[in-house]
Amino acid sequence: MKWIAERDALIAQTMAFVQSVTGRKDHVLQPGTSTAAQRVPADDVAVQARDVETTRKQAPLPPPPAPLPAPRAGGDFRNEMQARIASFRKHQERFEREREEYCAETLSRLRAAIRDGSGPPARK
Repeated sequence: MKWIAERDALIAQTMAFVQSVTGRKDHVLQPGTSTAAQRVPADDVAVQARDVETTRKQAPLPPPPAPLPAPRAGGDFRNEMQARIASFRKHQERFEREREEYCAETLSRLRAAIRDGSGPPARK
């Protein structure tokens, strides 16, 4: 069960790190506790804690965050939004106008067909 040993070592390493950061000793490694960390000898915990500290000190610092783009002037954004809204409204009005024209044309053809008394086209 290699994974159990790896898990126990990870738990011990984590607890050692927490103890080194907080500066206090928890009851985790004392006898009578039921955690998996108590199975790891105290010397191993100290070595792992030093390894964590060394790794943390040697780790390169992350690059600084990229600067945010400069905010655009409020007037530009407002003008762009107004232009987009006007374009959208024109588009919708054109669709409504075309729909009404199609409906009127269809109704006029239907009324003409009713007046003429012609039925549906003959099937072949």
